[in-house]
Amino acid sequence: MKKVKALLDFIQYPIPAKITFYYNVYDKLTGSSLFPEPDVPLPELKTAIDTFNTAYLASKDGSHTAISAMYDAEEVVDHDLRLTAAYVNRIANGDETAILSAGFHTSKQPASIQKPVLAAIDGDNSGAINLVAKAIPKSRAYIWQMAKDKLPETEAGWGIVGYSTQAYLQLTELTVATRYYFRVAAITPTGNTDYTPAVMKLVV
Repeated sequence: MKKVKALLDFIQYPIPAKITFYYNVYDKLTGSSLFPEPDVPLPELKTAIDTFNTAYLASKDGSHTAISAMYDAEEVVDHDLRLTAAYVNRIANGDETAILSAGFHTSKQPASIQKPVLAAIDGDNSGAINLVAKAIPKSRAYIWQMAKDKLPETEAGWGIVGYSTQAYLQLTELTVATRYYFRVAAITPTGNTDYTPAVMKLVV
């Protein structure tokens, strides 16, 4: 039987969800008797998260310099959270409750996580599609994927087309008279759901 571990799923989160997740880990570790001496000291971790958050907010003006600074800050804080996850795994030694108490998701996922249900609807303009999924309770974000012309036979055939905090995504400038395939997964407090079955839509 495999030992339960803290997942590194947070690395793939969209930036707003990632910032929320990182602050939650910091809050959970602050004052924790189970994890008293993280490999990355908590003041250092908090500074890295704050810097990332500030850089993200500054990047919204579209400045190339600000966006570059945001990615630099993201690289630093991602590294710190990887080290923190490794520390939690070392101390918890497979104790799922201890890992969850530190704010991380675990490799042991419940089988009852519900999948979203997805629909693709014509947009207001030619080449536009609205993707609408059934919201999953407590979801922090949604990961949307797309394939063009034919249904992919492998995972490599899918590409991420967007992230959202709501169960809705609008796509524009798609090729008219072309078949597209879409699917979505939700990011939840206990991990990512499976992707929905693919939905095909002919763009008009």
